Amino acid sequence: MTTLVWFREDLRTADHLPLRQAAAWAREADDSESGGGVVALFVLEDARAARTRPLGAASKWWLHHSLMRHREKLAELGIPLFVRAGDPRTIVSELAADVGATRAVWHDRYHQPLVALDAQVREELEKTLAGPAEIRTYEGHYLTEPGSIQTNDHKTFKVYTPFARRAREVLEAAGVGGRLGDPPQPVGDSARLELPAGAGKVEDLGLLDTERDWAAGFREAWQPGEDGAHERLARFLDHQGQFGDYATRRDFPAVPATSNLSPHLRFGEISVARLWVAAEDALAHEEAEEKPMRTFQQELLWRDFAAHRLAVLPDMARTNVRRQFDNFPWAWAPGPDPQDPMQLPEAEHAEQLREWQRGLTGVPLVDAGMRELWHTGTMHNRVRMVVGSWLTKNLGIHWRHGEEWFWDTLVDADPASNPFNWQWVAGCGDDASPYFRIFNPLTQEEKFDPDGEYVKRWVPERFTPAYPEPQVDVKESRKTALAAYEDVKAEARVVG
Repeated sequence: MTTLVWFREDLRTADHLPLRQAAAWAREADDSESGGGVVALFVLEDARAARTRPLGAASKWWLHHSLMRHREKLAELGIPLFVRAGDPRTIVSELAADVGATRAVWHDRYHQPLVALDAQVREELEKTLAGPAEIRTYEGHYLTEPGSIQTNDHKTFKVYTPFARRAREVLEAAGVGGRLGDPPQPVGDSARLELPAGAGKVEDLGLLDTERDWAAGFREAWQPGEDGAHERLARFLDHQGQFGDYATRRDFPAVPATSNLSPHLRFGEISVARLWVAAEDALAHEEAEEKPMRTFQQELLWRDFAAHRLAVLPDMARTNVRRQFDNFPWAWAPGPDPQDPMQLPEAEHAEQLREWQRGLTGVPLVDAGMRELWHTGTMHNRVRMVVGSWLTKNLGIHWRHGEEWFWDTLVDADPASNPFNWQWVAGCGDDASPYFRIFNPLTQEEKFDPDGEYVKRWVPERFTPAYPEPQVDVKESRKTALAAYEDVKAEARVVG
């Protein structure tokens, strides 16, 4: 009575309903003296076969180290982790047959083409599982399942505020506490199972760049894995308990007020349900009228909102949500294959894009953010909005170029949040920042880095001859962007 647990972007042992169920079945089998066990599997899915997006370099770095830690955590429970690369439609069934599995469990996925892929995996697995087969799937990636939060006329929300209000009502009524739980007790000695030779090495997946060691800053900044996630949550809660400054100071990049939990959430090393409940517990003890941890919960719901929108807009990383922006004169150059990244735009814009990527725009806050990104694999959220606005509005370069750069360089590059947030800042997405709202990077610096601490850390040459002049004039480029926006609005009115 062996159960196969298929791990994907849920590399944890706590708050993991499929693993909890598998361990319960193993204990039942032991009690009945029929024997039982649990086998875990991770598949690095072939992007072309699955028609999915290949991981960026920073995400691969994180995944490698997360899998190494996850294997150790599972080993403590007596569960072997098999690691494979290729097409899960064949790999999952083959391993199930090799270990004589009678049951399989995993967390649901909600976005195409992954939904179709998982359905095909299930279909093949039903032919393979021994005996009276049983396959169960569970929710666990989000607070609310994509598609479950709808308007009164059963449509998908397109605006965040009413979505968040409805989602909070649902969560308060149903709660998420039932998803919480400590890691299961060890399920026994996996050696008693007749396991196939070779679980596979994480190193063999080829996730790390073996030619260049560019991740020294990553190693300084992060501890991938479940233990690192819970330690970071504990530090965040302790800081909030002492200072309670999340709501008032989270926009200041030099202040350690944010949680920095996004990459841990991205790979499911900690459950979003645990973060929600931790915030609820903190709220019960907050005396301040502003309730900072309620603001933190709003950020978690923003993540859910992006996932809900991707479920109905699967092409969001390539297509403007507001289709009138298809005619907007952004500088861009599509690649020959729609699945591949765009090519560099020509001449002036190509050089400006490279300067932006390297943090050499001559705009201090923008350059600080881009250098922080390259060194640490992350960027403060306020600064993300500023650098995105500079690229799409002041430079007039297509948001897809920025989105693809973030996809490759962010350790928390998320299939839903990354394109959703880029379209938001560019003005062409759902509930978007209005196009005429252009973040002035100079006034943003004055307001949110008033002592220059953040900029000084990343742009030490700012006040020297070595620092370049701004790529374009802040005020003039804003006027150009606004004029282009008015043209798009006029065209939309004519078409309408």
